[in-house]
Amino acid sequence: MSEQAEPTPANIFLLLGGEEQVRALVDRFYDLMDLEPAYRALRAVHGSDLAQARQKLFWFLCGWLGGPNHYIERFGHPRLRARHMPFKIGLAERDQWLACMDQAMGELGVEQALRAKLREAFFGTADWMRNTPG
Repeated sequence: MSEQAEPTPANIFLLLGGEEQVRALVDRFYDLMDLEPAYRALRAVHGSDLAQARQKLFWFLCGWLGGPNHYIERFGHPRLRARHMPFKIGLAERDQWLACMDQAMGELGVEQALRAKLREAFFGTADWMRNTPG
């Protein structure tokens, strides 16, 4: 009996569906953030225009998921924590970010095993980004 191999970072991008699906995920994420009252605190952190945030998250996720390094090519090392320090990120913002991304993945039909793996990875990064207690 053969065991199914764990997805590696290099193929998560492909398992998700490449750039087209990463774009769809990012767009749905920001659409939900704009529409759902449950994500109000998260939305407030982003300012009035989401266009730049959409593009940067798309570029970042492509590389983070194992695809093209669009973000690094444009801006160098992501330095995520340093770049997010000007913004209040506490438990509410972390949890809303995670819930919004999970909802977007669910609505796009991301396969359950891949969705679970991404939830775990997103949690680690989102929790590390916290810079405000509570």
